[in-house]
Amino acid sequence: MIDGLADIIAGLMIIAGSTFAFLAAVGLWRLPDIYTRMHSASKTGTVGSGLLLLALAAHVGDTSTVTRALAGVVFFLLTAPISAHLLAKVSYAVGYRLTDISVVDELKK
Repeated sequence: MIDGLADIIAGLMIIAGSTFAFLAAVGLWRLPDIYTRMHSASKTGTVGSGLLLLALAAHVGDTSTVTRALAGVVFFLLTAPISAHLLAKVSYAVGYRLTDISVVDELKK
């Protein structure tokens, strides 16, 4: 009974994680500038990867695999927002400007 429930939960997390990863790819393809693309990749990519790792942990159930999967989720949650912020800051400093449809540029001096 418990094994079947864990498999259903893992399956739902795989579907959700794959959906988020797909949305990250669509965001990279469709969004207009580097900043919105970076936002899409960092947010939805992190959630998608985290859900897929949690699905692995729920499916396998081995203590070492669960520990590694949770460490991977924590690593993604700690590094993806920071790296996206630093990349956006450097992109702006180098000269990549916002798209014309952006409303406010708060870094403009």
